[in-house]
Amino acid sequence: MMRPVSTPKASGEARRRRLPRGALTPERIVTASLALLDEQGLAAFTMPRLGRTLGADQTAVYRHFASKDDLVLAVADRLLTEAFEDFEPAVDDWRGTLVDVCQRVRTTYVSHPAAAVLSGPRITTGSSEMKAADAVVGALRAAGIPDPEVALYYRVIADFALLWSGGLAGFRILDESIQEAERTTWATAYATAPDQFGNLHSISGDLDRIESEQVFDTALELLLDSIAARAARARTGRGTA
Repeated sequence: MMRPVSTPKASGEARRRRLPRGALTPERIVTASLALLDEQGLAAFTMPRLGRTLGADQTAVYRHFASKDDLVLAVADRLLTEAFEDFEPAVDDWRGTLVDVCQRVRTTYVSHPAAAVLSGPRITTGSSEMKAADAVVGALRAAGIPDPEVALYYRVIADFALLWSGGLAGFRILDESIQEAERTTWATAYATAPDQFGNLHSISGDLDRIESEQVFDTALELLLDSIAARAARARTGRGTA
């Protein structure tokens, strides 16, 4: 009796849909990287998995990006490009410009939390970053901050937007059960604090009603109030110390 002839299973490489030669571009790689981070998180962002997602050998990626870090910078630039699409500084409204810049960063980072955690603090030197930075510097000068101090205040605004938004993104990539446990803790932990912490008891009923966006916007408002006050002191010759 003849044995049936078995056909070897096609390998993963053979089954994989391959891109036509020349179809792989930097833009396509960055788009796939961002999708991979959005859908599967930080742990999934490996060069082998990216290659499989693209239908290409991972070595093909290195023909467009010298290193994984260069790709991370490109992802960071893509986030800023999305954040500042159609952005224009507010006319005669320095506060409005700074609020818009910071809120755009927050919205984009929360929409792409894994990518934001991976690449958010990086300096890309891309056109979107430069446009936003120039707008921030212009707004600070319009507010009345003296030129010798504008660089420092620019860093304050930039770091506030990037690092605070990155913190919000970091929370979003936690497991849902952990996020829920953290929210519940606000509602319960201070209410059950020992009696000697009476000040905590006085706010325990309000903490769980506060949203992260409200905290962000309030901190930004306080920061801008401080900038306005310091600019006013500079105009009267009393300095900013």
